[in-house]
Amino acid sequence: MKRELNKAQVHQIIESGRYEELKEALDDWLSPEIVDLINQVDDPEKAIVFNALSPRILIKTFKVLDLGVQKRIIRDLPHQEAAKILNEIQPDDRTEFLSELHGEIVNALLKLLSEEERKVTLSLLGYPVNSVGRMMTPDYIAVKKDWTVKMVLDYVREHGQDKETINVIYVIDDHGILIDDVRIREFLLAAPEKLVIDIMDGRFTYLEVKDDEEKAINVFRKNNRVALPVIDQEGILLGIVTIDDVLRLAEKEETEDMQKIGAVEVLDEPYMDIPFLKLMKKRSGWLIILFLGEMLTATAMGYFEDEIAKAVVLALFVPLIISSGGNSGSQASTLIIRAMALGEVTLRDWWRVMRREVFSGLFLGTVLGIIGFLRIATWTLFSSIYGEHWLRVGFIVGFSLIGVVLWGTLSGSMLPLVLKKCGADPAVSSAPFVATLVDVTGLVIYFSVAMSIM
Repeated sequence: MKRELNKAQVHQIIESGRYEELKEALDDWLSPEIVDLINQVDDPEKAIVFNALSPRILIKTFKVLDLGVQKRIIRDLPHQEAAKILNEIQPDDRTEFLSELHGEIVNALLKLLSEEERKVTLSLLGYPVNSVGRMMTPDYIAVKKDWTVKMVLDYVREHGQDKETINVIYVIDDHGILIDDVRIREFLLAAPEKLVIDIMDGRFTYLEVKDDEEKAINVFRKNNRVALPVIDQEGILLGIVTIDDVLRLAEKEETEDMQKIGAVEVLDEPYMDIPFLKLMKKRSGWLIILFLGEMLTATAMGYFEDEIAKAVVLALFVPLIISSGGNSGSQASTLIIRAMALGEVTLRDWWRVMRREVFSGLFLGTVLGIIGFLRIATWTLFSSIYGEHWLRVGFIVGFSLIGVVLWGTLSGSMLPLVLKKCGADPAVSSAPFVATLVDVTGLVIYFSVAMSIM
């Protein structure tokens, strides 16, 4: 029967030195439960709890821990235990972990690896940051096309124990060039004397070693595969990328995009673990930029000071106008950024996007303009706040809303595409950034319409 443990009980066991009791208590636990417990206990005790795990669950648990917790565990473990973990985890997971650390720490940890594992890790670290090469693992099963099914299955039994996955078997020629991939079920259901070439269909999906991570996510999303091969420019099979790595990467990418859309620099640590001053630094940068941008609204209103003086009532609708433009721009920006992330929209679709957003902006602006006009007309029946020229005020607000919402949708939809074309991350055209841009230009549109009508 599994024994339940909480933070206080773990602390008491460790304080009394009853480590064997801790090992026995954790022996029947699952990885998610252990992760929750490790996250609860204090830093010095995290490594002790982790080190108490049995070998069958230790590596699996380390793989799913947050990066910050992984760092603290490796830091607090004895060198011998840290070396054991780094040598045991899959090369792609080890590379992902090391790529997040500073150079001095990486060099120190590389010295703990065996000669063979150090060679593999240095090879993976040699590929560009955020490339497929950093994600791949060289642990796969590859066979030749002239082998029989029996030879393949014998080879899998002998060498498949330490491989990342054996669900897919890769077929290469004498030069190591990938010529097909075959699911293991095809071999299990085929006659033992049948040749591999008779099972092949020549159709396979692959990734190139220098492809970026976003492409890997999109390829996995479009293909129902547990793993995909990685090749170089000559077609030589270098490794494979598995679905578990891509799922973690997708979660990381979505988290970063969410943070960027919220006008926050990407947090490289969990929210509860990141130091306060570091968090303030990452949050203050964009806030200052946006604040300086919003200061231009005062400049714009100062330019139209005479018009405002002639019809002070126009100032009442400034928040309404700029918020409508900002909201429509944020809508469009969010939709396009997500569509680009899913591969639904590419740079070649810019004209279709613009045409669609022009009609969207006109429609939405007209709807809001009519509502704004009706609001002014209705209030006039009960109040004289808008004066004798309420009709003109109504038309100013109505037509301004059409122009501002149209401009907002165009800005919000085109800005991510422009940034992508320039090689920047579309997510930096965050909703607050688009809203600030539209706020300033929206005032110009509003008062320009007012000058024309008044």
